Amino acid sequence: MDAIITYVDGLDPLWQKDYEAYFNTPALTKRFRDWGTLKYLLRGIEKHMKFVENVYLLVSRDSQVPQWADTGRLKIVRHTDIMPQDKLPTFNSCMIEMFLHRIPGLSEEYLYFNDDMFPISGCSREDFFPQGKGAISFERHFFAGSSYKECSRDSHSLALRALGRKPARTYLRPQHTVSPMLRSCCEELYAKEEQAILDSCTRVRSKGNFNQYAFLDYMYYSGKAVSRRQSSRYCSIAVTPFRKITESIIRPSSKIICINDVRLSDDKYAKYRQLLLEAFEKAFPEKSAFEK
Repeated sequence: MDAIITYVDGLDPLWQKDYEAYFNTPALTKRFRDWGTLKYLLRGIEKHMKFVENVYLLVSRDSQVPQWADTGRLKIVRHTDIMPQDKLPTFNSCMIEMFLHRIPGLSEEYLYFNDDMFPISGCSREDFFPQGKGAISFERHFFAGSSYKECSRDSHSLALRALGRKPARTYLRPQHTVSPMLRSCCEELYAKEEQAILDSCTRVRSKGNFNQYAFLDYMYYSGKAVSRRQSSRYCSIAVTPFRKITESIIRPSSKIICINDVRLSDDKYAKYRQLLLEAFEKAFPEKSAFEK
């Protein structure tokens, strides 16, 4: 089993230049802010997911690769390696997710991480692929009250269409956590709906985008995924007291934690960043093989 991490360092001046060349606006928004926690995600994989064989870090350009990374152990993949050249550069995570399965050498079973998802206690292969099927909770929703929910609804419709099924009044929302993916299912959906996927691609999130949920929904309706909740905690910095976030890292009650960024003042960002790094350093004090 392999793992893929999509990563953006918004402090990279070359990446900022790419962004500003297309949009004529500063790129440093909360979506691209770097909290310095990638090394702890990798330490968590090494310590708590010993069944993972290869870890792929997907970045837009070489300048995005952290200087501390051991690129002999951490496999670097660039957008140009898997995505159509006429669609690049892109700053749209939804679009990027539609091409993960094209990473050369990727295993049939793989885990997809956002860079704010961290293994914090012992995990097993069966947590994600019991009897070879992807395990993640699916919930049904009626309304799409935000642009991201609209994207999720449209992704659900794409999966149904690819399987020759009628449109549904409800749509599935997979649990927001590490996604267990089957490469063969992703390849099937992509082959059936390639033109629709390509037509949906935009450099920033836009109406009509699809996302990774299309693949998870396709797996579910194909009988290749089961609805089973992962041991995962979702924390929004806007809602969850920061003390509870750091306590959850040091004394975990779940196997995965997702720490969602929000708009913060520069002072609060600096303060919370330092507290977060201190908590992760207590939980993972030893370097991983992914670090020089």
